[in-house]
Amino acid sequence: MDEARREIGARFYANFMDVIEAEGRPFAARFETVGLGAMVVGDMRCGADVRMRFGELGAYHVNVPLSGRLELRQGGGPPATATPARGNVLDPAGRVVVDRWTGDCRVIAVKVETAALRRRLEDLLGRAPRRRLTLAPTLDLTAGPGRDWAVLVRRLAVEAADPDGLARHPLVVRSLEDALLTGLLLAAGHPYRDELAAPERSLRPAPVKRVMDAVRERPEHPFTATELAGLARVSARRLQEAFRAYLGTTPMGYVRDVRLERVRDELRAADPDSGLTVGEVAWRWGFTHLGRFAARYRERFGETPSQTLRARR
Repeated sequence: MDEARREIGARFYANFMDVIEAEGRPFAARFETVGLGAMVVGDMRCGADVRMRFGELGAYHVNVPLSGRLELRQGGGPPATATPARGNVLDPAGRVVVDRWTGDCRVIAVKVETAALRRRLEDLLGRAPRRRLTLAPTLDLTAGPGRDWAVLVRRLAVEAADPDGLARHPLVVRSLEDALLTGLLLAAGHPYRDELAAPERSLRPAPVKRVMDAVRERPEHPFTATELAGLARVSARRLQEAFRAYLGTTPMGYVRDVRLERVRDELRAADPDSGLTVGEVAWRWGFTHLGRFAARYRERFGETPSQTLRARR
């Protein structure tokens, strides 16, 4: 039992675990896990019925049962049951209680770093999302994108058992990571899914894409409108018009939005004991006027930077 707790804590999250029924099937945990960049995929079973408690996960998490069932709750939400027909999706925020992980339940567990999934969404949309990315709590595993994503995840879990498997090769990991992140965004319910799935979404013109790529690569750089126009290889006015038409913002507005996302990522990931301040993070990402920064942050995310930082405590 202690080994199982430590393994889940090392690869996924700190936890408390107890066997529900002392008699019957013996506790015999078996975990096979593989890291894929910003993700961890695990093929897991416990042998006996157990219950578990977690704090806030700090990451998106998907449970894909292959057999048995998981009965769990998150935050103040209603009880949920994950089965081979219906997966379960957990949010980074909200404490998690697994009321029963049945002894016959074999589950593919997928941990997804919050910042990585948001950045993938940003890449696919071609702009910084203006709302928080909240995934629907259930995932249909019987048909459509949910079934196809689960098949891919199960295949990778098989590779986890082989230390020399292709899934562990450095040249393959990034492509697999992108495929899983993109697949999850297409399979799970969220406010942006229809936009991602639209077959006739307009392609971004080359000048806009060049600027977006440059900003995402170095968001801390002190860009100016003139410099961005030079990177785009068009006039400043034409670049402004293109950004307005395709992204609904200005080039410098896009820079600000990307920086706000990076600030939020850093505040959410901060060590509670590091002594990090909002001012330090804001300055590092190019925000020199803290009052305006705080107002824009609250408008964008619905909370103050200090609230985001305190949420980790």
